Amino acid sequence: MHFTVEEENLICMYHNADRRRTISRLTAALPDMDGDMRALAQQTLSKLERMTDADYDGQKFHYTEE
Repeated sequence: MHFTVEEENLICMYHNADRRRTISRLTAALPDMDGDMRALAQQTLSKLERMTDADYDGQKFHYTEE
């Protein structure tokens, strides 16, 4: 699965021990996000939900500063 830099940064912010917990943390934050950030989060969640746990565990997520 390919993630954009913005998606990876978002995942790094809400990263937890596993894919399902990361999804849960990101989903819980949705109500506090503005429109653009919410759209990015929903796009990221969609990709995370399509991944398997094994794919997530094998993925390296890196926070990139601008």
